[in-house]
Amino acid sequence: MAHRPPPQMPETLSDAFAAAVLLSSTDKPDTLPPGRLSPVSPLRHPSKFPTPSSSSGSSGSVSRTPVAPASTLASRRSHSGEIPLPSDGPSRGSRPGHRRTGSGPLIFTSGSSSCSSSATSPLTNALPAGNICPSGRIAKPLSSCSASTPPPPPPPRATRHDVLGSGTANYGHGSIVRSRSGGVVVAEEDALVKRAMSSADPEELKRAGNEQYKKGYFEEALRLYDRALTLCPDNAACRGNRAAALIGLRRLGEAVKECEEAVRIDPSYGRAHQRLASLHIRLGHIEDAQRHLSLATPQPDLLELHRLQTVEKHLGRCMDARKVGDWKSVLRESDAAIASGADCSAMLFASRAEALLRLNQLDEAGHAISSTSKLDFSSSCTPSTKFCGFLANAYLFYVHAQVDMALGRFDHAVSFIDKARIIDPGNVEVVTMHNNVKAVASARSLGNELFNSGKVSEACLAYGEGLKHHPVNPVLYCNRAACRFKLGQWEKSIEDCNEALNIQPNSLKALLRRAASYSKMERWVESVKDYEVLRKELPGDTEVAEAYFRAQVALKSSRGEEVSNMKFGGEVKTITGMEQFQIATSLPGVSVIHFMTSLNQQCCKISSFVNALCTRHPSINFLKVDINEIPAVARAENVWTVPTFKIYKNGIRVKEMICPSQQLLDYSVRHYGS
Repeated sequence: MAHRPPPQMPETLSDAFAAAVLLSSTDKPDTLPPGRLSPVSPLRHPSKFPTPSSSSGSSGSVSRTPVAPASTLASRRSHSGEIPLPSDGPSRGSRPGHRRTGSGPLIFTSGSSSCSSSATSPLTNALPAGNICPSGRIAKPLSSCSASTPPPPPPPRATRHDVLGSGTANYGHGSIVRSRSGGVVVAEEDALVKRAMSSADPEELKRAGNEQYKKGYFEEALRLYDRALTLCPDNAACRGNRAAALIGLRRLGEAVKECEEAVRIDPSYGRAHQRLASLHIRLGHIEDAQRHLSLATPQPDLLELHRLQTVEKHLGRCMDARKVGDWKSVLRESDAAIASGADCSAMLFASRAEALLRLNQLDEAGHAISSTSKLDFSSSCTPSTKFCGFLANAYLFYVHAQVDMALGRFDHAVSFIDKARIIDPGNVEVVTMHNNVKAVASARSLGNELFNSGKVSEACLAYGEGLKHHPVNPVLYCNRAACRFKLGQWEKSIEDCNEALNIQPNSLKALLRRAASYSKMERWVESVKDYEVLRKELPGDTEVAEAYFRAQVALKSSRGEEVSNMKFGGEVKTITGMEQFQIATSLPGVSVIHFMTSLNQQCCKISSFVNALCTRHPSINFLKVDINEIPAVARAENVWTVPTFKIYKNGIRVKEMICPSQQLLDYSVRHYGS
């Protein structure tokens, strides 16, 4: 895919900045989109504008910003009621009483008529550049929304938090629908929306929608814009505002279509082009972003231009690395492109998933590909959009099929690769993968049928045929290991388990079959080691617990150690005297003693949990001592509070817990019992 910027765009940032400075000295206000400033604001002659008068007042006095003459405002090109562009969402870090621009003097505004002017400005309608907000009430912004004047900037709002990703796009990134708490406020807002919805005036509906949008109520704003568009469907500004609300709701594909409709109605509508450029950057559509960025303003927005160039650079490196099979670089560049601004690009998330899959990080690949379902991909991607030589939709399904096949979801893999083949039938990689997925799914299905019918040798061959088409499939290796175990081919079963674990290290099935094969070969050290991992991962599995216990007994016997005191399962043993207590706590291994009384509710409550622990840890001795019935033991152990637990290991006390939680008791038993 070519990444050449259009002829009218500067090739470097320095050229872009120079062009911005040159144009800013000659541009008139009506050539700039409403709500935007040139990177360099030209000064106006002070004699053209009256200096506001000042009156005496207290310290910290401020002057009101002069209002431009109506003729000046009327000369500006404006789409009535359009939401200001720079944030497309509630502003961050805004502070009452001032706004910033790239140049110009500091101007404070205040609603108090008693304040005197200590700072005046010859600039008409200039935006302040200060970062200090004086005390005093803040004047309300002008409420004019007529067709001849641009809309006022949004009032200061509370900062809202971002969600989903680390992108840096300006327009609606990370917005969420703010929860509306407080019955009176909600009732008032609902009443306002209902009144507005009954209006037949598109401008009134649009203004009401803008107010809801500024408060972060994007659903309500969308309803009002929809109502306005039913009355006036060719209103470009309302289309642009509706797109902003959709961005706030993270429905980016719909926002793209709405902006495209706005520029169809008015091809010179700069704000819609600006939004489209930002949206396409976030979606990873470089060529579309370049085209709309060049149409947004007479000079390119430097921030968006830099973001576009950064995403394009990382995307190009990602594609180059994929061509040579450098999957670590593919993963690194995909992450960099997402972090640089393409935070909603399903193609890049699919690229991450493919790289993780090739690096044998299957679980991470599964998470990466599943995240694409949360992105508005299909509605924002045209059928001709390409990525890494694929049609974009085909690439997404292609990666889905690879991940699902590796994770054993063969039916899903077949479904996805069929879709990819339909979309991009001429792509060689898609055709090859289609044949492989079909062959592997068929071999696995046949192998399962043969295994279940007792034809183990034939099943083993069927799984082997599947591995010829997909030699890194952990599911097929694990299934063939089960066949070889049944056939008594334990060495080969271990080899297949090792292959499966190399591809998917946390495969419990492969670990279980390898542990059983080690036991059959009387390789007790390796068997116990595998079962220890399985016991931690499957603490409630009694079959694993029993196999672990038997492997421990066999290991101790092979070393000539005493095993007569070892037991599996059973109930918590009751201590009836001091001598029995001393013998029990001096035995090799781990003993857990529960000091309790039968009438104590807390002891009764935790006793059931102790019984469950006894079943989970059959190699550990669980004992209980009623301190009322055997006070001598309680005195000797200095126990005066129940429930108290003590853990002995090889005759030495290693832990004491008074009234522990179930979580602490469980952790301590697992820690000292391992």
